[in-house]
Amino acid sequence: MSAVSALSAVGLRAAYGAREVLHGVDLDVRAGEVLAIVGPNGAGKTTLLRALSGVVPPTAGEVLLDERPLSALSRQEIARVIAVVPQDVPRAPGFTVREVVAMGRAPHQDAWLRERRGDVVAVDAALERCGLGALAARPFDDLSGGERKRVLVAQALSQSARVLLLDEPSAFLDLRHAVTVFELAREEASRSVAVAAIVHDLSLAARFADRVALLVDGAVLSVGPPAEVLEEAKLGAAFGVRIRRLSDQGTFAFAPDPASR
Repeated sequence: MSAVSALSAVGLRAAYGAREVLHGVDLDVRAGEVLAIVGPNGAGKTTLLRALSGVVPPTAGEVLLDERPLSALSRQEIARVIAVVPQDVPRAPGFTVREVVAMGRAPHQDAWLRERRGDVVAVDAALERCGLGALAARPFDDLSGGERKRVLVAQALSQSARVLLLDEPSAFLDLRHAVTVFELAREEASRSVAVAAIVHDLSLAARFADRVALLVDGAVLSVGPPAEVLEEAKLGAAFGVRIRRLSDQGTFAFAPDPASR
């Protein structure tokens, strides 16, 4: 596994107006691995991912892409390297599934967005990897929320980026498709892509991540291998409830306080 950091947050602070959300975050997203970002609601996970992608500008610190400040790059330069699957599933009236996936090729095309052979190959491959070949001609807005989420994953894969940022990629998905998305993330990592994903299901984080970052109140409480970070005491401190790890493979359960019974 490579230890090269493709994307790094250094002393990163970010705010919405006067409310600071990230408080000096230091975190590497390394080529060839899957980093799971976990933590309670309101911890700043989505803000961190948006800052790493350049959408939210830092108020202090910086984000480095291949050791270059992200702020020095254009949106097209960033999009050629960083692909993002957002948390929300938007509408795209009038577009087919294939057309939405093909939007991922835009950073590699000229001003006229002319499709070349390489674009066709990348889009077709992404559709097949996400099990969407049979839906390619369907209107995007006619799909279920879970199907549209898979289309967004395919769009990001078609982008052929070196960094893949996933914000709750299993949201709207049934268990089978959720596992498939994380298997795709592992495949991307095997191709030296740097993958970071916000994960609410601790079992999925334990199973698929090389490292886990535990974010609490806008700061990294712990980062390291899943067995070290997804430890009962740390999780209890982060989430404010007792959590039991039921197996070495990473099965977790809420453990009610006996005193409350």
